[in-house]
Amino acid sequence: MIGVNTAIFSPSGGSVGIGFDIPANTVKMVVSQLKEGGAVQHGWLGVQIQPVTADIADSLGLKKAEGALVAEPQAGSPAAKVGIVAGDVITALNDVTVKDAHDLARKIGMTAPGTSIKLTVLRKGEQKTMDLTLGNLPNEKQAKADAGTDASASGLPRLGLTLAPAKDVAGSGDRGVAVVEVDPSGPAAEHGVKAGDVILEVGGQAVGNAADVRKALAEGQSAGKKTILIRVKSAEVTRFIALPIAKA
Repeated sequence: MIGVNTAIFSPSGGSVGIGFDIPANTVKMVVSQLKEGGAVQHGWLGVQIQPVTADIADSLGLKKAEGALVAEPQAGSPAAKVGIVAGDVITALNDVTVKDAHDLARKIGMTAPGTSIKLTVLRKGEQKTMDLTLGNLPNEKQAKADAGTDASASGLPRLGLTLAPAKDVAGSGDRGVAVVEVDPSGPAAEHGVKAGDVILEVGGQAVGNAADVRKALAEGQSAGKKTILIRVKSAEVTRFIALPIAKA
């Protein structure tokens, strides 16, 4: 591979033979854009994505842990305009397999704004194709932090969570269920759920209170699932987490 150094590892100030390169194709694209317009522009799809882990693949009924899972489409983005929704798994771009979230991000970033692309999406076991035109990656991202406050709620011992409707917890917004307290030894804590997070969906169902969460968990158990997928908003990031739901 021929590339340009983006960083060189040198604890002593001299070369130790370890460098981190930018691929030559990327350099060519950047140089070309700089010559033509004086700035580098990257294609923008407008989704928060995450890897498909083995647990997530199991929760979604996928045969392989591959593709990019859409955690949240951004309002007004090219993805949102064509109907991509949270929970979709992007499996191919222009009929070329998407290996993982990093692979999709790299391919989109290497594509010029205004380019028409075709995405292959898996939604609830059904394959769909969507044609869209990439936008221009915004220069700034706006983030909003969610903070939990004390509230009385029923505990969920299976997950190790105490929950309250988000609308009743200051700073949590109007949608979902706010995580008020987390048992540090519970399965939710082990999978990264924290106080202040907001659970938007459990098992593909929108939730608004602890009863909704219990109902979704019970349905998952009745269906014989070992894990259940929850969609969690934490600060500016929305992601999916696969939690074990073994019966007590």
